Amino acid sequence: MTGRQIIAYIGIGSNLGDAAGNVRQALLALEQLPASHVTGQSSLFRTAPVDADGDDYINAVARVATDLSAEELLPALLTLEQNFGRERSYLNAPRTLDLDLLLYGDQVIASPTLTVPHPRMTSRAFVLIPLLQIDPFIHIPGQGAAHQFVPGVADQAIQKFA
Repeated sequence: MTGRQIIAYIGIGSNLGDAAGNVRQALLALEQLPASHVTGQSSLFRTAPVDADGDDYINAVARVATDLSAEELLPALLTLEQNFGRERSYLNAPRTLDLDLLLYGDQVIASPTLTVPHPRMTSRAFVLIPLLQIDPFIHIPGQGAAHQFVPGVADQAIQKFA
């Protein structure tokens, strides 16, 4: 435990089964994490897979206030994925649920198991657009204002789903 609430941003995606239902259920499940509370969430967005197979994804981003350290939050997210039937049969395989720790306060973390900010978040419309919907002025530690990366993802189709 860190002893003080940290604001973390979590990317949520699904493209198997009831993808929209999976994302909505994941938002509810995040609320049940120990010492954590969802303080904001984006709309749901439909996007084509990027460097992946399968049907279109439903994506969202959640803002979570948590007392969990990043090293405690990551396995909790992986457990939620498993609870939703996530299988890692091959790299970027279609998935019932994908949870990515995008940001953890203003921390930059580079460990064997965790990289924060998420290394591909600035090149993915399905992360940037929902993130900016929650906080239009958010900064990515070590990289600057998130909105400056939007022109680089302008060619990626993204559509508000709900």
